[in-house]
Formats: sequence, structure tokens, C-alpha cells
Amino acid sequence: MPGQVKQKRRRGLAFRQTEPKSPGKRPRPYRDLASFAPSALTGDAITLRMAGDKAPSQQGCNGLHMICRQAWRSGAAALISVALLLTSVPNPAQARKLSLIRDAEIENSIRVWMIPVFDAAGLVPEDVEIILVNDRRLNAFVAGGQNIFIHTGLLERSEHAGQVIGVLAHETGHITGGHLARLPEQYEAAMRQSIIGTIIAAAAGIAAGRGDVAVAGIGASQSIAQRNLLSFTRTQESAADQAAVMFLDRSGYSSRGLLEFFRILSSQERKYSANGGNEYLRTHPLTRDRAKFVQSHVANSPYTRSQLPPEFEEQHRRMRGKLIGFLREDPNDVLTNVYDEEDNSISAYYAKTIAYYRLGRLDRAVPMVDQLIRLYPEDPFFYELKGQMLFENGRIAQSIPPYEQAVQLFPWSGLLRYGLAQAMIEANDPRLLQPAVAHLKEAIRFEPNSPGPWRLLTIAYGRQGDQGNLALAQAEIAYLQCRQDDAQRYAERAEQLLPAGSPGQRQAQEIMTSTPARCKKKK
Repeated sequence: MPGQVKQKRRRGLAFRQTEPKSPGKRPRPYRDLASFAPSALTGDAITLRMAGDKAPSQQGCNGLHMICRQAWRSGAAALISVALLLTSVPNPAQARKLSLIRDAEIENSIRVWMIPVFDAAGLVPEDVEIILVNDRRLNAFVAGGQNIFIHTGLLERSEHAGQVIGVLAHETGHITGGHLARLPEQYEAAMRQSIIGTIIAAAAGIAAGRGDVAVAGIGASQSIAQRNLLSFTRTQESAADQAAVMFLDRSGYSSRGLLEFFRILSSQERKYSANGGNEYLRTHPLTRDRAKFVQSHVANSPYTRSQLPPEFEEQHRRMRGKLIGFLREDPNDVLTNVYDEEDNSISAYYAKTIAYYRLGRLDRAVPMVDQLIRLYPEDPFFYELKGQMLFENGRIAQSIPPYEQAVQLFPWSGLLRYGLAQAMIEANDPRLLQPAVAHLKEAIRFEPNSPGPWRLLTIAYGRQGDQGNLALAQAEIAYLQCRQDDAQRYAERAEQLLPAGSPGQRQAQEIMTSTPARCKKKK
């Protein structure tokens, strides 16, 4: 067993929230420093295994709640990321597939760090989505409105929470600057310029009877279009930097983290150039002027020496440990190479616990997570990890109590409620079906746009013989996925089977009337 954690009892993370006033709204996290010992932060993040019909296999997802999902269908035209645009004109419908991870603990930490920044930017924090991308490359981007995508590689390679906050403040600047709205127009202009130039060059080559003239002209026209688009992007990047440092000052945060991140990028630019370049640099062009601007701000800002709360750094260390434990290709590498044998920190112990779990060594992993629970008896995420360990190794009944404890400590997390409900349903105990339904309804209340809880509800209602609510759940899934014919068919069946005037019947009627407009808007 790896080195023992000091036997000091800690309260761990305290979760104190008020219930959201309206359905579908994420509760606002807040810190209660009076109860901090060592960390009193809260928040909510959800999904989970929500987006798949089946729970992910241990081999496929390495334990983290992961779902491979196609990126927004608007593709390159909806992304601030313009890597493909600099080399070719992609088909916007051919969106790149992203492997998305939803983890309550990591998203909770990031959300707590960023709420002051979102407030400073004039955004409603609950409306900003934090989305983790399972990608070891160093990148972050905004897409599809107020959705900030963060690569796990950026989180794992960041040195402290301030660097993550700085990068995400920059992405917040893209949101408030309306850069997403203006990019499609610029993209189309570049595409038109490239196409027109190609046609002219080809015509010139034909007239001259020389293919080399056509090729040279085509290359020149594409190069001009790329330079114009890159110039537009650099302007956006500078504007986002200016917004970022303003938001950081208003939040009382130092901008040193953003400057440090720029220096990391600069030091790694040559290293990555041989392999096609660093992704963040390709999608966020870094110029000397940008770096000088942030450096000048750091030199003059009254908040440069501001220190982050100590719990932020503890959360950052735990975040990195969790990502390393789950995502390193070989769990043995975590045990032998990543952390020193004498490293008894909580983050190292956390990572090693996860590594043993991934290796199927529950004889080591369960006692280790139990030790973490003894040290942090009010931390829901250690209970969640224990429940996940047991569930994914077929010990369904034993997984329910730790999941229940996690939900009790963090009742507003749809992810935790989903995990508990899934264990209850898989237990094949009829007495647990109704509690599972209740937990899934709560998960939906906080995350109304996730189809996963509705899928589990179809199983629970089917076993209960509740055909009306089964049809309603199927209609909701089809509604969320914009399968209009299916949504209409299932909603009509639910309307016929559910009691007249009941909330369920009214919900089915709403699906029938609103699906066409919703799906048209999404297109």
C-alpha cells in the first residue's frame, strides 16, 4: 500500500446550497470560509454517464464518466477554434468528434473559481456551461454560445489554479465580445475570397496554357484568405486578453496566471512545431504584443500580488491527481513513476487509489478510499468514488450506501443522483424503483437538457408497468435529440395514457407543440 496519509481527521469539502428557485437552474456555488477545513466550496456539475444507453466499461472510459459525442453540428463556423480554417476550408457539417467527460468534483472546482469572473463579465454564472474534453493537448475554446470547453491536458499540465482561471477568463472575453457571432461571417468571407481567387487563378492558367500559373495563383489566393482570417482572429484574441485582465481585476484575482500560461506556450512553441504546432497557439494566435500587454498589466495592476484562497490550490492538486489517476494509459505508471513513493499528499494518494481501482485491485483500492473517507467524512466525492468502484465491479448492493451518502452531502448534484439511481435500478429490487425514479426526477430538474436520466426512467417505468410515463420519457428523449417524428408519436401515446389534466399529460402536449420550433431553431 502506498505511504499512509497522516491520520488527522478533516471535515473535507462542505456543501451548503439553497435549492434553486426555478427548475432547470444550477444552484449557485458559494464558499463558507467559516466552515472551511480545508475546503468549503460547492457547486454543481452534471452528466455523467447520462448521454449513453449503457454504463461505460472500465476499459473504455477508465472509470471517469465519459461520453464520446459529436461536436456541435455547426462545426467550424461555430467554433472560436480556427485550426482547420488556417489550412483548408472544412465542411461545417463535418464536425469533429469530441470525447467529453463530466465529473462533478472537477466541474465544481472550476465553477467556484470562475463565478467571480462570470459575475464581473456580466454573465449569469448558471448559464455558462463548463465542459471537459478528454484530450491531452493543451487547449480551451468556446462553442455553441456560453459553453466553455476545456481540454484535460490543459488542466493536468497547469501548475496552479491561477493559470486555469486566467485562461478561462480569456475564453469568457470571447463570450462577452460576441466573437462567436462574428466568426461565421468572417469565415464565409475568407471562403468566398479563396474560392474566387482559385477560379481566377485557374482561368489565368488555362488562358496561358500553363498549369504552374494556375497552381501558384491558387496558392496565393488561399494564403491571402488565410492571412485575413488570421488577422481577424488575432484582433479577437487581443480583445479577449483585454477583457480577461479587466474581469480578473474586478474579481480581485491576479493576472499572473494568464501571463505564466503565455510563457508556457512560448517555451513549448518550438517543441511542438515539429509535430504540426501547439493546438492552443494555432487556435489562439499568440503575438508579442499580446504577451507585452498582459505583462504590462501585471506590472501595474493593484491585484498582481493577490493570493488565491488556499482551498483553490488544494482543489487544483486534487483535480490533477484525479485526472492522472483516471486518464493515464497505464495505471501502473501512476503507481511507479508519476508520484514518488514517499509522496503522502492527498492528491497523490487519490491518484494511487484510482490507479488500483482501474487495475481491478479492489483489495487495495477500497481500503484506501475508506481511509480518505475517514479523513474527509463530509467530502461527497470520496463516497462517490467508492460507490463507483463497487458498482463497476459488480458489487451493486454494496455501492448504494456510499452513493446515498454522497447525495446526502451534495443533494443538488444530478451526477451523484444519477449514479445512485443507476445502482438502485441495477440492484433488481422492486422496492428501490420508486426511490430511483425520485432521484432521476431531481437530476432532470437540475439538468433538463440531458437525455441520460430519461433513459433510466424508461427502464424504471417499464419495470413498474407505467406505460404512460414510459411513453412520456421516450418522448422527452426524442425531443432533446430533435427526432421530431418519434417525439410526436411518443407524446401522443403519453397523452392518451396519462390521466386527463395531469402534469404528465400537459408535458406531453407541450412536447407535441414545441418540438418543431425547437428543432428548427437548433438547425
